[in-house]
Amino acid sequence: MNHPENSEEYKGLTVNNGVVQPGSINPYLNRKRFVRRQYTVDEMVDGILKGNVTMLSQAVTLVESVIPEHQAKAQAVIERCLPHSGKSVRIGISGVPGAGKSTSIDEFGQHVLNTYGGKLAVLAIDPSSERSKGSILGDKTRMEKLSVHPDAFIRPSPSAGSLGGVARKTRETVILCEAAGFDKIFIETVGVGQSETACHSMVDFFLLIQVAGTGDELQGIKRGIMEISDAIVVNKCDGDNVKRCQMAAQGFRNALHFYPVPESGWTPKVMTYSGFYGLGIKEIWDMIYEYFDFVKNNGYFDYRRRQQNKYWMRETINNALLNDFYNDPTIKEAMRMMEQRVQEGEKTSFMGAHDLLDLYYKCTMHNV
Repeated sequence: MNHPENSEEYKGLTVNNGVVQPGSINPYLNRKRFVRRQYTVDEMVDGILKGNVTMLSQAVTLVESVIPEHQAKAQAVIERCLPHSGKSVRIGISGVPGAGKSTSIDEFGQHVLNTYGGKLAVLAIDPSSERSKGSILGDKTRMEKLSVHPDAFIRPSPSAGSLGGVARKTRETVILCEAAGFDKIFIETVGVGQSETACHSMVDFFLLIQVAGTGDELQGIKRGIMEISDAIVVNKCDGDNVKRCQMAAQGFRNALHFYPVPESGWTPKVMTYSGFYGLGIKEIWDMIYEYFDFVKNNGYFDYRRRQQNKYWMRETINNALLNDFYNDPTIKEAMRMMEQRVQEGEKTSFMGAHDLLDLYYKCTMHNV
């Protein structure tokens, strides 16, 4: 390029042409696609039983996959790991968004590992978008201390529209974590007001984190989640917020008086603490381990585990029937036509569903 500055009018001023700009792609880049090695079931099980977190992570990825081949392989791994599971304490942690669940888990985990030793697995369930179906999976960023702890394993997973914000495969992930030697399991739920029944049916202790200013005793009575909680803790009890938190805790205690005594015989406790400053953490975990001593002595701990196994057997049947219905080729074709008729007002939603179920039953009997 000729610059006008190089003309005779501008003697003494010279403009260099510059250098040729390199391409945006590295010419030495190896364009061969990286292919991760696929481990066999035996290799995965062996790695998990040895506590290999990399192998554990890959197994959890298989569990969460919707590809049929991956699901079959995951079930084979789970079946082999099942005899080595069941030796942990499982704790569900829920609360409204902004209550400080992830920050509290960071403090809880540090206290548990430093006080009781062992290994801790945190299964953080992240809400999935109804539009894009994606999840941020950013809970781990709030667990700065646990994320670098050698005895902690943190696995964020998408809720994928599952009941109560608990990923459908979380229970199977718990089995894998227990087989890998993790004797303490935290399950953090979404906490967006959905039913947390699914989480309650897979943990030994359900902890509800609250904050001040969420309503009076009447509001507490109307919350079904309080009825299944083994303890309620009010977070952010520090600075100028101490009095408000204490008043909120008293309101929750008053509300709990209207609930019947839990099946375990344990009276749910209400406590205050500060997850950010780490205040009151010891007292909360003294209470949690007091609960475990209580339910193990009266036999409720083992009873609850047996009931959970029965519950998840039925849930597995429900999920299998649901998948079989929607994946049936005849139903898929009939579904499109029925949806059109329902949208145009030719049939009601209930009659449309009834007709599709009748068709499914006939197809099933014909195949038999």
